[in-house]
Amino acid sequence: MLASAAGMVLILWLIAIPLSWAPEPIGGNAQLFAEGTRVTVLLTLVSGAAGLLLGLFAALGRLSGVAALRWAAGAYLWIIRGTPLIVQVLFVFFALPSLVPALQLSDFASACVALSLNVGAYNAEAIRAGLMAVPRGQTLAAQSLGMNRRHAFAGVVLPQATRIALPPLVNNVVALLKDSSLAYAIGVVELTNVGNRIQAATFQPLATLTTTAVIYLALTTVTTRFSDALERRYALA
Repeated sequence: MLASAAGMVLILWLIAIPLSWAPEPIGGNAQLFAEGTRVTVLLTLVSGAAGLLLGLFAALGRLSGVAALRWAAGAYLWIIRGTPLIVQVLFVFFALPSLVPALQLSDFASACVALSLNVGAYNAEAIRAGLMAVPRGQTLAAQSLGMNRRHAFAGVVLPQATRIALPPLVNNVVALLKDSSLAYAIGVVELTNVGNRIQAATFQPLATLTTTAVIYLALTTVTTRFSDALERRYALA
């Protein structure tokens, strides 16, 4: 796990060095690729953390005994899972300020909101499946030991559900890393946007887009290794 984290740090902060050795147009634009990579990772981290919280709340809403909460969570999942992510990104950036004039978001913040809402919907189903897989007897046993419902959920049910839901959750993070490329549509200068700008300026799409793809491949590989290590640690816990 530590090796995977170190690998991600190396990619983020040292990526400009090997790229600078590459022939043009890559070498001369190594710093731009590095900055785009950092924005991509930051988008993934912020949206992934917010999406995890949204997914937990939506999953609890789906399982709630309150009809209004079940309806609200179900509507959220229905809308987000039933519309393309690119439409959601464009809606948050262009349409949301029209609906809420006081809410003026930057391109980066708009991308984070859209990505968080999207991944949160998919996380909700993974978390809900994990919660439903924990036998109800676990809660009853915890309550028989003197725990209230809140402590039984946080201390007994949620850790077991997390272990069950972990594989699809980490897969969602890997998908989020790649989906963050759609932020280019609203002008966020992330990795895909950088590659597109460079190929448009140099008329060398093969070199620039291949470099972009290789960087994404390195990021997803490190993320997958980290998630595999996390799953093994939870499996042994």
